[in-house]
Amino acid sequence: MSGKGKGKRGAGRRKPQPQPQPQPQVVSEIVERLKGEYPEARCSLEHVDPYQLLVATILSAQCTDERVNLVTPALFRRYPDAESLAEGRPEEVEELIRSTGFFRNKTKSLLGMAGAVVERHGGRVPETMEELTSLPGVGRKTANVVLGNAFHQSVGVVVDTHVRRLSQRLDLTASDDPEVIEQDLMKVVPQEDWTDVSHLLIYHGRAVCKAQKPRCGDCVLSDLCPSAFAV
Repeated sequence: MSGKGKGKRGAGRRKPQPQPQPQPQVVSEIVERLKGEYPEARCSLEHVDPYQLLVATILSAQCTDERVNLVTPALFRRYPDAESLAEGRPEEVEELIRSTGFFRNKTKSLLGMAGAVVERHGGRVPETMEELTSLPGVGRKTANVVLGNAFHQSVGVVVDTHVRRLSQRLDLTASDDPEVIEQDLMKVVPQEDWTDVSHLLIYHGRAVCKAQKPRCGDCVLSDLCPSAFAV
């Protein structure tokens, strides 16, 4: 059989082009406008210390912050620190956190986390990414929440559903993977804003840039947003 007319394997296929990074001045303008729009933006999980924030963040998986804030007062009265939680009975913890959903898995994570904090860290929540993510039930997102808001360390960006959606609409990322999105944001957002930018995007996502029917006409970013009036 003649090979005439046959191209080389893969000929004609175009390699995917890397996404151009947003201009620093555009990203800076996005952050500054959101700061002006939401000066009160902060972590929505009510807490008074790193232990409470760590517990609340574990409970917030697949649950609203509002629901978590209704549950934690009774939980913290019963288990005010890691030592008491580490000795908690699973069935009692489950009953206290039942309304947050996935309560059996969350109970396992809470008891495991508390036991590890007591055994490895003398009852004090550790202050590094490596130590936090070695605790049962604690991933990078949870560690970022605790480090940024309880210890004021900007070591990463919290990526939740709002941050993912807005980052994509603003062309700050082309990925659906939270870890890739975090790295993309860390490349273009100044480190001192890594903690705040999550709060700002979350507030804006809840108030204006909703998943369904975003209010582009009321958006302070509409002239900077490639997705404005097109979603």
